[in-house]
Amino acid sequence: MEALRSQSLTEDAYLRLRADLLACRLAPGSKVKINEISALFAVSVGVVREALARLSAEGLVTAEAQRGFRVPPIAARDLADLSQARVEIECICLTRAIEDGDVDWEARILAAYHRMSRVPEREPTDPKRLGDAYASEHAAFHAALVGGCANSWLLRMRSMLFDQSERYRRLSVPLQNPRRDLDSEHRKIMEATLARDGARACRLLADHLARTAKILLDSGVCDAD
Repeated sequence: MEALRSQSLTEDAYLRLRADLLACRLAPGSKVKINEISALFAVSVGVVREALARLSAEGLVTAEAQRGFRVPPIAARDLADLSQARVEIECICLTRAIEDGDVDWEARILAAYHRMSRVPEREPTDPKRLGDAYASEHAAFHAALVGGCANSWLLRMRSMLFDQSERYRRLSVPLQNPRRDLDSEHRKIMEATLARDGARACRLLADHLARTAKILLDSGVCDAD
C-alpha cells in the first residue's frame, strides 16, 4: 500500500510540474527549487526528485551534476530546429491520416474543433495569458487531426514535439500584434483535411506552426545561440 501511495504522489507531482513547465509558470532558464516545490505540493523532496527525473527524460527539465535541475532556456536555434522538425513530422502524420482516416476520424475532428471553438482563448483574469482550458482543447484538436495515422511511432514523435513546442507557444501569446485569428487558422486546416486535400492541409498547417516561431524570433525574447 505504501508503495502504491508513493507512486500516486509521484504521478501527481509529475503532472503538476509538467503543467507548470508547459505553461511557463516555471520560468525558462530558472533553477528548479526542489524544497519550495516539496512544501507547495506537500510531498517529500524524494517524490519531487523522482518527478523531475521523469521530466528530465522528456527534455522538459535539464539535470545539472551536483546542482539539481533547471528549466531549459528559450533559445532561437532550438526554436528554429524544433519548428522545422515539428512541421515535417506533423505533415507526415496528417498526410497519413488523410489517406487512412475513416468517417469516425472525421467526426472526432469536428467534435474537437467544436469544443475548442467554445472555449475562450485567453485567461479571463489575465487576457495576456493563454487559458489552460483552451490549451487542453487545442492539444486535443491537433491530436484529432492526425488521429487517422496508423503509425504509432510517428504519432509518438509528433506528441513529443508538440509538448516541446508548447512552452514557446504560450510565450508567443502576449507578443501577438495584431492578435491572431486562431479560429480561422484552425477552421481552414480542418476544412482542407476533411476535404482530403493533403497538399493544402499541410501547407496551411505548416504556415500555422511557422507563425508562432516567427512571432518569438521577431520579438527578440529568445536567447542568442
